[in-house]
Order: sequence, then C-alpha cells, then structure tokens
Amino acid sequence: MKKLTTSFVFAGGLLLSACASQTGWTPTVDTYNDPNAGRISQDMAECKDLASHASGGTAKEAAIGAGVGGLIGAAGGAAIGAITGSPGTGAAIGAAAGGIGGGAKQGIDAESEYKRAYSNCMRNRGHRVVN
Repeated sequence: MKKLTTSFVFAGGLLLSACASQTGWTPTVDTYNDPNAGRISQDMAECKDLASHASGGTAKEAAIGAGVGGLIGAAGGAAIGAITGSPGTGAAIGAAAGGIGGGAKQGIDAESEYKRAYSNCMRNRGHRVVN
C-alpha cells in the first residue's frame, strides 16, 4: 500500500503539472517599429533557455512539491486516522491528496516564473512584449 501511495503521489503531481508545460508557450512580440525585429528568433531561443534555467523546470519543481506535499499530507492524514482508528489509511489518503496538491502548486508556480523570466528577457533585449 505504501509503494502504491508513493507512486500515486508522484505520478499524480507530475500529471497535473503537465497541464502547465513550458515547452509550448512563447511571449507575443509586437514587431511594429521594432528596431530589433531581425533578432527576434535568436533572442527567443536564448531567452527560452535562460527562462528554463531561471524557473528550475516545471517537472522538477512539481516533483519537489509532490514530495513535500505528500509528507505533510501523510502526517496530517495519520493524525486524523489515529483519531478515527485507522492511522495507516489516513496517512495514505493524506499523502495522496497532499502530493497531488503540492505537485500542482509547485508546477504552476514554476510555470509562472518561466513566463515572467521569458517576457522580461525579451523586453530587456528591446522587444515590445504583449503578454
């Protein structure tokens, strides 16, 4: 049961965070009167790489969040389960819920950091970023 719960926690957290994947998003750049328009492709490639490093990566952050959330959830679930007479079941349910929630939150936070870093990089290189 413990191995199944641990696997479920990490898989669920990573699955939920996959909704916020860094691979498909790019900032929208307004090229009208942009003196640096010829460098947009190169700047986007460089800024994408920099943003990935700055955010730590969505999958990595989601895994960390799933682990921490799972531990906290297991402790809380075990305490509640002890009151009701089943600490093992309470810990398993708490670990699953905490892991999925923690993984999703960290994944979303990492994705927001990625987007902010990407947009800021493009702005700092002289481009007008719309989003």
